[in-house]
Order: sequence, then structure tokens, then C-alpha cells
Amino acid sequence: MVKQIPNILTFGRLVLTIVFLVMLLLSPRFYADGERPFPDFLDYAFIIFVIAGLTDIIDGPVARKLKVTSKFGRMMDPLADKVLVCGAFICFALIGEPKLFDFKPTTMAVIQWLVAGVIISREVYVTTLRHIAEARGINFAATFSGKIKMFLQSFAIGMMVIKIAHVQTATWGYWFATVTLAIVLIVTVISGLRATQRSPWRKAVSSG
Repeated sequence: MVKQIPNILTFGRLVLTIVFLVMLLLSPRFYADGERPFPDFLDYAFIIFVIAGLTDIIDGPVARKLKVTSKFGRMMDPLADKVLVCGAFICFALIGEPKLFDFKPTTMAVIQWLVAGVIISREVYVTTLRHIAEARGINFAATFSGKIKMFLQSFAIGMMVIKIAHVQTATWGYWFATVTLAIVLIVTVISGLRATQRSPWRKAVSSG
């Protein structure tokens, strides 16, 4: 049972992710036009998001401590991360958040779906590379740069939740959200491009 703790944490993160995403989709009814009849709703969602992030931080070290690292863990852990990140940005686009400056709804929709599209494309691309490498018996575990990318994406998600709940129209909030999204996009693209330069992928290609 003890050796299943890392997998339990990963599964728990998936459950928390689903709850978090549902709360994001339901949030507009509580935050329409600046009104907050239930002001704690997204605060609770933020707490759930943080807890999910903490399970991501500890499941890897726990797996190594218990010496139970496995191909399953290497595949499922990144998958849980991708469901959380991609799902969150899709939900943001669906509910029309974050709102930036005085952009028209159409412009905002383009920006929101562009951000979601870039992030999803990168994750699908790298996941495909990982599956090919792992299928050929080559370890394609997450790298430090990938973890930095995940941290920035998670920071952006948390920041947006707080912005929707508490900083809807402040100018500094618009700028902070814009700069954060720009950094996330840049790092996401660079991370995806670097994936094909990693030695495990080159080894997988040569072994194919």
C-alpha cells in the first residue's frame, strides 16, 4: 500500500483537477459584471488548485524515496499536469477570461483561444514524443526546463483565478496578466522546440 502512494497522489490530482475545472466553468454566474454574491467561490477553487499543485511537487520525491519510479509514473504524472494546464486554459477561453484592457469580445476571444491553442499544441507534441520514446524503452522523463514551464503555467492559472475573483478591472491587473501570458507563451514554445533536441528523443529516432 505504501508503495502506491505516488500513484494515489497522481490519481488524487486528477480528481482535484476535474473539480477545479468545473468550478472555473461555473464561476461566471458568481462574478458577472463585477458582482460577487458568492465571493469565496473562486477562492475555494484556488485552494483546490494549490493542493493539486502540491501533490505534483511531492509525488516525484516520494516515488524516488520509496524506490517505486516506473514507466507508469513517468507517463501518468505528466498527463495529469497536462489535463490541469490545458483544461484550465480551455475553461478560461470558454468563460471569456482573462479580460484585458478595453479589447472587444472578438479580440479577447482570439487572444484567449490562441493562448490555449499554443499550450495544447505544445503538450500534444511533447506527449507524442514521450510516447514514442517510452514505447522504444527510452526514458523520456520531465526535465528541469519542463518543470520551469509547468511552474510558469501554473502561476499564470493561479494568477488568473485571483484576477477574476478580486482584480477584475484594475489597470495594473490587466498589465500583469498580459505580461504573464506573454512569458508563458514564449517559454511554452521554446520548451516544445527544445524537446526534439533532447538526447532521449535523438536516441529514440536513431533506434527507430
